[in-house]
Amino acid sequence: MTGTAEPPRARIAAAGAGRMGRGIAIAFSWGGHEVDLVDLKPRAAAAATRLADDARAEIASSLATLAELGAMPADAIERLLARIRFVAEPGASEALAAADVVFEAVPETLDAKRDAFARLSRDCRPDAILASTTSTILVTDLVPMVDDARRLLNAHWLNPAYVIPLVELSTHPGCDPAVVARLRALLEDVGKVPVVCGPAPGYIVPRLQALMMNEAARMVDEGVATAEEIDRATRYGLGLRFAAIGVVEFIDFGGNDILYHASRYLAATLSPERYNAPAVVDRMMREGRNGLRDGRGFHDYRDVDVAAYRKDVLSRTLAMLRHAGLQRPPR
Repeated sequence: MTGTAEPPRARIAAAGAGRMGRGIAIAFSWGGHEVDLVDLKPRAAAAATRLADDARAEIASSLATLAELGAMPADAIERLLARIRFVAEPGASEALAAADVVFEAVPETLDAKRDAFARLSRDCRPDAILASTTSTILVTDLVPMVDDARRLLNAHWLNPAYVIPLVELSTHPGCDPAVVARLRALLEDVGKVPVVCGPAPGYIVPRLQALMMNEAARMVDEGVATAEEIDRATRYGLGLRFAAIGVVEFIDFGGNDILYHASRYLAATLSPERYNAPAVVDRMMREGRNGLRDGRGFHDYRDVDVAAYRKDVLSRTLAMLRHAGLQRPPR
């Protein structure tokens, strides 16, 4: 009796052989996919060979480090490397035509994106998903560059792409929901955690982290604390906490009213431009929707077992402490 054969895995192409393309290649080869790392730039044969050798060396080094740190067995390195094929520009059209999903990973300029998407529109199959990896350009600015915007979206990876689980999928009104669902399922299959957001500058993570990084730099400049102390506070307080509970969930957990009063104080004493609360915080304060204890906040807790939920949050936090080696009795 023969078992049912598994459907073939999606074939992946990374259009652009730089750091992001290489990271995506590792992520998908680690997930069992064949990946073409495609160079779209015409080069002399010797230059193409140097680029291929550099890409292979960087990928091999990254895999060796992962094995050294216990993330994968050492004997997996050669298998993963065998799934990644470097394709120079003369072979790009054939590789792109074979791909089910193409991640555009060329330099962050509109001209480079325009040239790349003209090539992808010409060479890729009509049913292939086209996902830009841009970290700065809005997906709505890319829409005019493709022949069929229904299959286009942004897939913003965080470096290193083969380690960080999150991938932010930025969509536009003309994007086919089935395309979003296909890409989301594919990313989840290789261990990623996709989140969907609209076409807004900074997506989710860069928009949040830019504020935090600027404030950290400002505190160093003002002499509030040293860089070392701020980093220590971030790693062992802020970072651990927000790894266990989401930012919006944290507002509800502590109480929107706490954010409301803290924002008013910081706006008065530091900077109204930086700390004035948005209108939604004021509105929820007036409506008595301050989070967990009111049963409603940004999330709805009316059907939640509050004691069990608080225990779960504590469990998540303790798990992060154990992971960081910080759960130990006081001296």
